[in-house]
Amino acid sequence: MDLTTTELSRYARHLILPEVGGEGQRKLRAARVLCLGAGGLGSPVALYLAAAGVGRLGLVDFDVVDLSNLQRQILHGTPDLGRPKVESARDTLRRINPDVEVVTHRVRFSAANALDLIRDYDVVVDGTDNFTARYLANDACVLLQKPNVYGAVFRWEGQASFFAPHLGAPCYRCLYPEPPPPGAAPSCAEAGVLGVVPGLIGCIQAIETLKFLLGRGTSLRGRLLLVDALHLRFKELRLRRDPGCPVCGQQPTIRELREVAPLCETPTGPAADGDEVSIEDMRRALAEPALGITVVDVREPAEWAIAQIDGTLKLPLSALPARVHELNPERTYYLHCKSGVRSLQAVAWLKERGFRHVKSVRGGILAWAEAYAPHLPRY
Repeated sequence: MDLTTTELSRYARHLILPEVGGEGQRKLRAARVLCLGAGGLGSPVALYLAAAGVGRLGLVDFDVVDLSNLQRQILHGTPDLGRPKVESARDTLRRINPDVEVVTHRVRFSAANALDLIRDYDVVVDGTDNFTARYLANDACVLLQKPNVYGAVFRWEGQASFFAPHLGAPCYRCLYPEPPPPGAAPSCAEAGVLGVVPGLIGCIQAIETLKFLLGRGTSLRGRLLLVDALHLRFKELRLRRDPGCPVCGQQPTIRELREVAPLCETPTGPAADGDEVSIEDMRRALAEPALGITVVDVREPAEWAIAQIDGTLKLPLSALPARVHELNPERTYYLHCKSGVRSLQAVAWLKERGFRHVKSVRGGILAWAEAYAPHLPRY
């Protein structure tokens, strides 16, 4: 179908590009793209794909807009606080381009729904922020032979690639066969991220998506682009398909979807349970000095500047090896961090060095704020 008068005006700068023209714009109008996540990466991806005239945009996100999101998630604004992200995103995208069909999926992306969500789309853009969803997206795309436009960010750094084993390119598991153990790498909520970095990586993902839909240019297939925004350096790594890859290799062992353990989930089981105390226990320790329990905040100094609990000893996890001599192996310590992940790491490290009375505070300062200090900023 020919472009309408409105489309001819809206996409005029596309139409004069030899690589796009009328034929290319019609391809974009017929395209169906699924964005996993309407957050830091999903925001620039969805904004630019909608502006470019991609016909159907699917958005998968079960979260609501939080004040801490607005530093980077530019699909949303202050009036959207508390709203489901997919609804806020839909309204923003409709203002940009009312001709784009925005399909909202307010669900947690899981092994139970991943195949059904992805099946009806031409391309999947991975804007997830955790390893559970990232491996799930990869495996589902491989099983359904869908391109997976990958992006990830951390502090001042980011990376992007185009995974498509059915087109001869590697998949995410060719690069990282298995996820790291819980707590081995902090999330953006724990480590922070400069707000513009997901904007930069998301724009690269949007470009890769548009080039694929247009059938133009050289993609990131077989390449991993690394971005160091702090020093503004770009580096490229060549990737190859792994014949032993568990999902796209010569003898795949993953033939159906399964979820890996969430990276930021606190380890469970008897050992973890025995190493933890509740925020009620921490409150009692702070209120009753005669108990002889010292509460230690193992977060980093930048986090203390945002929120802290009075009466705690400040000893960041990063400085623990150099300052462990300040602690007495015979005393009792309750360690807390933001959510309970790093404090468990600290407990394990201290127990290996002879500390017998160390416990991690389950839920960390987030649980404390929820129960006792609603005025404390969340981050």
